[in-house]
Amino acid sequence: MDRSSQGRYVEVTNAGEAFQAYIPAPLPPKPPIHWNHALHARFDSALLALGRLDAMTDQLPNASLLLYSFVRKEAVLSSMIEGTQSSLSDLMLYELHEQPGIPTADAAEVSRYVEALEYGLKRLPQLPLSQRLIREVHKVLLGGGRGGNLAPGEFRRTQVWIGGTRPGNATFVPPPPDHVPECVSAFERFLHDDPEPTPSLVKAALAHVQFETIHPFLDGNGRVGRLLIALQLAADGLLRQPLLYVSLHFKEHRKTYYELLNRVREKGDWETWLEFFADALIASATQALGSAKRLLELGVQDTKKIEALGRAATSALAVQRSMQRQPLATSASLVKATRLTAATVNKSLVHLERLGIVTELTSKQRGRVFNYARYTEILNEGMDPPGNRAGP
Repeated sequence: MDRSSQGRYVEVTNAGEAFQAYIPAPLPPKPPIHWNHALHARFDSALLALGRLDAMTDQLPNASLLLYSFVRKEAVLSSMIEGTQSSLSDLMLYELHEQPGIPTADAAEVSRYVEALEYGLKRLPQLPLSQRLIREVHKVLLGGGRGGNLAPGEFRRTQVWIGGTRPGNATFVPPPPDHVPECVSAFERFLHDDPEPTPSLVKAALAHVQFETIHPFLDGNGRVGRLLIALQLAADGLLRQPLLYVSLHFKEHRKTYYELLNRVREKGDWETWLEFFADALIASATQALGSAKRLLELGVQDTKKIEALGRAATSALAVQRSMQRQPLATSASLVKATRLTAATVNKSLVHLERLGIVTELTSKQRGRVFNYARYTEILNEGMDPPGNRAGP
């Protein structure tokens, strides 16, 4: 399908070098998306998969315990796509505020992703998905550490490029900075169903490509673009809790992910991107639902083992429940979470270790780290250890 009007190139001169920068046409695509039977079926399946995942929030009383881990899994996966070398365990250890020897800068960056997502979800009831909210989320994401000098919360005022050492040999050059405000304004109108309503999942798919193409910030565009998927699904009521970690599919198919973004820009091939996006939602929602059920089943099985302890069961169950939410913990963090005394928590940990539920990761007398081992095993499925990951 000919979509030559989907975007245009303008010649820009920077530091004495002339190059072509791409300005995307406003959404929705023209000509409209060609909805064949297969594409319709994929999006119907994606809606069903999301519906099953969302329904778990009501059907399972302990679903809220999964939020902590699932949000952090998405944060780590999305950051991995950008080359951040931090594992889920690194992040959880970093958040204990007590553990030396982990890659602090990377873990802090991933932790800010969690903060940005949680901030955006809290702001949605007061503020619609808009450029103001996007700037606020970006400010949280980059507000400190390595991103502090990259204009957090501000749209860029200089040219950026993707790949290569300069715009002249880049893989892709987004719009010049003076075109960013008009591109973002058109993007915001599309989010608000102007000039026409767009189904929620389709809107999320189209908006992701458009945001990445505009590349409105100096840094963090990829992560904000993936954050917007979760915010869009929440804003439209498709997923009340951010249990989806769609970045797992993007990471596993990273080459295809970037190739399809470019195919939209170069050929206007929205249909192939939409197929990929729907497949990502189906795969991610199905995987998240399967993991959630296994984690909750594990919790039930371990609860039965703990109940056999007799008088010690009540305290041990409180510790186990806390570790279902935060599967890496110290005695101090468990004291705070359970409001039990340190002596009671430590006795409970001894019982849980004897039952094979919890293992100690350290041999220190103080500040020992305990791992809900089988729980973290399930959470880590699909996540390569840092040493095995490719670079950005």
